Amino acid sequence: MVLSTVGVNITPTVERAARELLRVCKPGGKIGLADWVPDGYVGNMLRTVGKHVPPPAGVKPPPLWGTEDRLRELLGEGVSSLDSTRRTYVFRYLSADHFIEQFRSYYGPVHKAFESLDEDGREALENDLKELIGEWNISDDETAILPSDYLEVVAVRR
Repeated sequence: MVLSTVGVNITPTVERAARELLRVCKPGGKIGLADWVPDGYVGNMLRTVGKHVPPPAGVKPPPLWGTEDRLRELLGEGVSSLDSTRRTYVFRYLSADHFIEQFRSYYGPVHKAFESLDEDGREALENDLKELIGEWNISDDETAILPSDYLEVVAVRR
């Protein structure tokens, strides 16, 4: 079994990463993936970040790994089957500020975006993230409860 949980999708060389998943998985073995979907909270968060810090030219958005079409494109003839199930992970934070602080500190794409911006840019990004959290937050108090869908995938190596 080769496994990646919301990790392989943020590499800038996704085609190479997909080939590596296939290379290290023995024939008949399984490749397990969990990747954020484009229309879920994280997909929207990454789009929001991309408005402030565009991804490098030619790099497709990481949440495309959360679609069967993109995975079939990436894994292609290297797999004999690919089964997927859409699931939901619920983020739970003390507040919108706490959520942003954690992602700003520890989630690569958000961390790098904040690092690359000047003070005005960081403030604008933070405001846009707070607005997005407000749109997705299902809490009825100051906490941030954000459901975010991901695609759970099990592919069998040909």
